[in-house]
Amino acid sequence: MWTDVVDLRDFYASPLGQTARRLIQKRMREIWPDAAGQSVLGLGYAVPYLRDYRQAAVRCLAMMPGAQGVLHWPPEGPNAAALVEEEALPLPDLSVDRVLLVHAVEYAEALRPLLREVWRVLSGNGRVLIVVPNRRGIWARLDRTPFGHGHPFTVSQIRRLLRDNLFVPQETRAGLFLPPFGGRLWLSSANTWEAVGSRIFPALAGVALVEATKTLYAPQPTRVRVRGRAPVRQPGLARQR
Repeated sequence: MWTDVVDLRDFYASPLGQTARRLIQKRMREIWPDAAGQSVLGLGYAVPYLRDYRQAAVRCLAMMPGAQGVLHWPPEGPNAAALVEEEALPLPDLSVDRVLLVHAVEYAEALRPLLREVWRVLSGNGRVLIVVPNRRGIWARLDRTPFGHGHPFTVSQIRRLLRDNLFVPQETRAGLFLPPFGGRLWLSSANTWEAVGSRIFPALAGVALVEATKTLYAPQPTRVRVRGRAPVRQPGLARQR
């Protein structure tokens, strides 16, 4: 079940949400330092993380599922956000260089069709970056933030899901080791939590970040029939759809 867009907006406007965004964005930049000359699509509720890429990107769009709702974005200038069906993105094939999924995969009601749509609109050398609540982390166990709702994943589950949907997993990161408490003392020690957690207990991170590229071709057996003999299988290449 999708979290309402107003609740997501209010979380990221809070001190805890702003700190969480900063910590996740730091890990995100380790994988995607910038988006210069790229077209970028944010799917789910990715707008808090898109602003760092918007200035250098050729085009930056935000698409939010109908069950979640949509808000005008960016706050200044023409609207670049749209309400969409997760199984039918209103974009041409191969039209986006990068897709960022935040607050999307864990909520999706039709996850495999959603990922197939991402595959369709992503360019041949494009990249997708998924941010999901880590199943082993404390953020997924408490429902006081958006990361405590929906279906959390481990890194291995996300990598398997990507491979099953014609993607090749690449880099991974763990982030958000700060406990999900909004007190001033907790927030002031966020950098310490991040540094210690990434070294000592990386498996307990609040979120997992997994980047992937498209699989364009995959081996697929073809059947060759010979009269009077049993069918013989020969390897071939078939374009994935």
